[in-house]
Amino acid sequence: MRRTMMFALMTVFAVPGIAMAADGGEGWIKPFAAIAAGIGFGLAAGLCGLGQGRAAGSAVDAMARQPGNTNRIQTAMILGLAFIESLVLFVFVIAVILLFVKS
Repeated sequence: MRRTMMFALMTVFAVPGIAMAADGGEGWIKPFAAIAAGIGFGLAAGLCGLGQGRAAGSAVDAMARQPGNTNRIQTAMILGLAFIESLVLFVFVIAVILLFVKS
């Protein structure tokens, strides 16, 4: 586990140097922006999936316990899922902005 983590960190820090060598050495902003966009969007998407799964599971559990309040629980669940998904869309917009940064 430790070797894998060390190799991943070395790879992340080596990529900008390779990209800069291929680009002619104009700047460091573009490679790090691409790495930041990838890591940020990957974390946001993964954690959003976990949050949505947990919210849906809790809502189904609540509906099973109180079948009379199914409509209210479902409405609250859909609203919560929309808010969770909007956070990922905000991160997507920031990632796209980072990818098109001029160096």
